[in-house]
Amino acid sequence: MPAMPLNLPTLADLDAAAETVYAAMPPTPQIPWPLLAARAGLEVWVKHENHTPIGAFKVRGGLIYMDRFRAAHPGAAGIITATRGNHGQSVAYAARAHGLEAVVVVPQGNSVEKNAAMRAFGGELIEHGADFQEAREFSGRLAADRGLVLQGPYEEPLVHGVATYARELLTAAPHLDTIYVPIGMGSGISGCIAARDALGLTTRIVGVVAEGAPSYALSFEAGHAVPTNRAETMADGLACRVPDDDALEIIRAGAERIITVDDTAIEAAMRAYFQDIHQIAEGAGAAPLAALLQDREAGAGPYRRPGAAVGLILSGGNIDRPLYTRVLADGAAR
Repeated sequence: MPAMPLNLPTLADLDAAAETVYAAMPPTPQIPWPLLAARAGLEVWVKHENHTPIGAFKVRGGLIYMDRFRAAHPGAAGIITATRGNHGQSVAYAARAHGLEAVVVVPQGNSVEKNAAMRAFGGELIEHGADFQEAREFSGRLAADRGLVLQGPYEEPLVHGVATYARELLTAAPHLDTIYVPIGMGSGISGCIAARDALGLTTRIVGVVAEGAPSYALSFEAGHAVPTNRAETMADGLACRVPDDDALEIIRAGAERIITVDDTAIEAAMRAYFQDIHQIAEGAGAAPLAALLQDREAGAGPYRRPGAAVGLILSGGNIDRPLYTRVLADGAAR
């Protein structure tokens, strides 16, 4: 089934979405951390989406999607979707609360611990394909066979849901000059743009992608979707190689720029989060800090505006223990 036409949420839409989200979870904190400020050389607020019931921001979109599911799909038994993990946890978590079936397709070799979490939340897990795009294409073929509604990775209810975290951050810290947000398929950055616009603020929104998965950066520069043949990065939440057209349109209209960071910088940011604030950040969650530190090195972005404050979206903390311990150990070795 094709994705719904996308409309960015108004402030009234955000209020309604927040009411649904807060019935299942409290708002997450946004904290101005002094050690991160010392590291970055300016005021830094972290939005802790690693503190949701699934350890990632995606749960908000799943809650809104499932709240609207029965009206949109009367009689449907459930949904099928593709993911690298956090989206799948969101779908499984929210579907179980509504008594719906959730089938989640992940690529071969996906995160062991994210797979375990999806099963624990009640999802049926199917492993197929070499990467997210192949898993996504397979989920589309399987939907008809199973009689399930195909959920894409970027749909209107998902954006309405995840925009609630940006509303929380910008309501608490409306003075922020810039927000750095990771880009997977684009719901998170779209939500930041929507909340910024709904609140009538001028905050700059900067997207962050991995050097090994640069499709959104290439597309932003080209003005049209630029798929890539590969999406190779340790930050699985950023491993997109085929951008969504609706997301790209919103990002090009509402974001200041997109920064590309390499895996070495992402891993250094993961260590910085642990050292400075004792928080576990998965690769995608640490990418905004990596981008901020890259801007500091270049004297770019907010560093051109004395007294600027920034927000970092710590989008999730779901990372397999062996990988995380390797990242921390590599820092010690260096």
